[in-house]
Order: sequence, then C-alpha cells, then structure tokens
Amino acid sequence: MAQTIIERYRRTKLHFVEDLGNGITLEMVLIKGDIFTMGAPETEEGSSNDERPQHQVTVPTFFMGKYPVTQAQWQAVAALPQVNSKLDADPSEFKGANRPVEQVSWYDAVEFCDRLAAHTKRQYRLPSEAEWEYACRAGTTSPFHFGETITSELANYDANYTYGAGEKGTYRQETTVVGSFGVANVFGLYDMHGNVWEWCLDDWHNNYEGAPIDGSAWLDENDNISQKQGSAVLRGGSWFSNPKVCRSASRVNDFRAERGYILNAVGFRVVCAAGRIL
Repeated sequence: MAQTIIERYRRTKLHFVEDLGNGITLEMVLIKGDIFTMGAPETEEGSSNDERPQHQVTVPTFFMGKYPVTQAQWQAVAALPQVNSKLDADPSEFKGANRPVEQVSWYDAVEFCDRLAAHTKRQYRLPSEAEWEYACRAGTTSPFHFGETITSELANYDANYTYGAGEKGTYRQETTVVGSFGVANVFGLYDMHGNVWEWCLDDWHNNYEGAPIDGSAWLDENDNISQKQGSAVLRGGSWFSNPKVCRSASRVNDFRAERGYILNAVGFRVVCAAGRIL
C-alpha cells in the first residue's frame, strides 16, 4: 500500500478575541491576503466539473473564525437584538456548548452575522467561496490542507469510505467538539474538513466560468442579502460525508444548499473585514 503522508500544523497566528458576554468569546484569526489557484484539476480524485475551470484569485486580507460557530456562541448572539429575523436560541440536534451549531439555515447564519456586526461595530458576514477555499487551503494545493488523504484521526466524516491511500476508520455519526482533533492548518484554522458543512455567502453557480477573481462573493443583482432566494453554497463536508466531499475544492448545492434548508450537519463560520469598523 502507498505510504500515507499527513502534514500537521500547530502554529500561533495573529488573532483577536471578541467578547460575546457571560464568558463566551469568539476567536478570529488573521488570514493574510495573497493570490491562489481556486478549484481542482481534472486529475484530483473525486473532483467534478463544478470545481473548474481552475483560476487565479487575489484574496484581500481578512479575519476568519478559528472554529465553526459553536452552540455557546450561537446562544450568546441569538440573545442580542433582532435585525431582520428571529433566531432559535437552541436549534442543534447534537447538544454541547462547544460543539458546532447545526440545523441553521443560510438566513439564520446571515442574521447571526448581522446581530454580531450591530453589537461589535465590526463588519461580520459569511465568507465568500473564494475566501473559504483560500483559508482552507492555507497555501496547499493537495486535496486536503494536511495532505493527499484524510483519516478519522484528523477529521470527523464517514470513515467507512476512504480517499486515496487512506484507510477506513471511525464513523462517529454525530458532530464533535470544535478543535478536538488538535490539527490546524498553517493559518491556524480548525475543522475545515468535516464535522459540519459551512455556509458561504455566494449564489450557486454550476462552474467557475465568469467567477470573480478579487475574492468577493459571486452574487446576482439582488443586494438585499437577508431576502435573497435560490441556492447558496456549502463547503467542507460534514460528519456524515464521504471523504471526497470534504476536500478543499469540493462544493455542494443541490437540495442541501437551498437557503432555507435545515440539517443536523450544516453550520457555518464567520469572517470579518480587516481593519473595518461600522
């Protein structure tokens, strides 16, 4: 069997900590901007045409949540004044303060960002697809930020299935506490592969023909974000996902990414513009 090589990174990066009250904090990691190649080559196992054509994107510097939003963070922000819509303070099926929040729609995630922005006076929002993939890859071009394959010792996914030279492992059948695998990418981000799918801001497009090259979200003319219709994009895979859809380049819409869709494997993480105050 081919040797499985996994890259592990544990590096301290620039960050700030947002105080959400009652001892709850939100750690935001600085993601320094650069140019990267977005998408997957045809030779990448499990890739599909919606991940192509590969193209160069220039991503500005921004901050991103170190982890997916947790249930404790969700509850703290859900208690803040409403901006556009109501939020269920405890929507998740798999309970735990430090587990990722799930069973939240794209609209719920947008409302979370709006409340957080109003409270902190910082520009919080969902990441664009380009920001998400750039942050996940952290300078790598391999299918996963830690190498050519994935194991259940590094991420939470359906390890009854394998990828590349990987072996079968533990299928946990539920979410896990964020950061519990102890493996961050070079940027200092955890759980970018598996655990919960993560909402992105963009409208769904069937491929990258005509995609923005400046790192911005690919949106139609409707700029009323809280009332957008149609499909958005999910990234990263989840606890019940086949490993091929946990790859850095993998993107999903179909029924799972209708903006009002609720699933116990769908969550999100937030980004914040660097140096911007509302």
